[in-house]
Amino acid sequence: MPGPVAGGPVDRAPLAGGPVAVLTNPSAGRGRYSALLPRLLDGLAAAGRPLRLLSASSPGEAEAACRQAVAEGAGALVAVGGDGTVHRALQAVAGTDVPFGPIPAGTGNDFALDTGFPADPLAAAAVIAAAVRDGRGQPVDLARMVGADGVERWYGAVLAAGFDAIVNERANRMRWPRGPRRYDLAILVELARLRPRRYTLRLDGVPHELDAVLVAVGNCPTYGGGMRICPDADPTDGLLDVVVAGRVNRRTLVRVKPRIYQGTHVSHPLVRSFRARTVELAAEGITSYADGERSLALPVTISAVPGAVRLLR
Repeated sequence: MPGPVAGGPVDRAPLAGGPVAVLTNPSAGRGRYSALLPRLLDGLAAAGRPLRLLSASSPGEAEAACRQAVAEGAGALVAVGGDGTVHRALQAVAGTDVPFGPIPAGTGNDFALDTGFPADPLAAAAVIAAAVRDGRGQPVDLARMVGADGVERWYGAVLAAGFDAIVNERANRMRWPRGPRRYDLAILVELARLRPRRYTLRLDGVPHELDAVLVAVGNCPTYGGGMRICPDADPTDGLLDVVVAGRVNRRTLVRVKPRIYQGTHVSHPLVRSFRARTVELAAEGITSYADGERSLALPVTISAVPGAVRLLR
């Protein structure tokens, strides 16, 4: 079972002259890391470059602030938060020469951990500062998705387009209860309504029609805070891993779901795995979730883009 991408090619190139832009999300991880922010900023400042703190009061504002910082010549971008914060920052740096460093300080930190950053935020800040100081970077792949209307989005970890996406969609529509219990209730409601849906997959142009309850397209192995849904995904191989759970009933889904944390669910006879450079995914009434964030409605076309982001490590 592959671990985080701690190796891979490393390049050295001096950063552009602009400051290191730092996006923070004080509410990430339910706020438990907010007191660390001054120490994290001190750690990043040890690189000897000026810091530019980006302020935002919503995910949309965070993404816009990152795009503006990159457009105005930031030498690097650092995101302090979880996968949602990282996802917003990736929209700004994907496909550019601006290097990126994620500091894991959220409920789910899948992209940062899967690409080899320390789980401890202060240690991650030290790694990023050293990379800034030395002009060191590691190119890794991202997934680029394009919707039916031509809208383009990027993601780093996993796209969910089955049961998990449906649960997220219901939880986001619910006004009560607040907090994690809302998600738990959404799971119960959608389990009661569970039925396989018809998907059309085209993998590098080869069509597959199938009925499934769970579909995930991974650039990295994990989502949801450490669930190894695509256990063999490698963000340096130029490929996407597609994992599909077929006509699974409620009892089987409840029994198999815990195995996702170890990645052993892929050995179940109703689970199939594929690998492709380009994945076209279609189904009725599904809105996908990428890096845990609400994303594009199906159909979408997803492509692995080698070396789309240069990580500060």
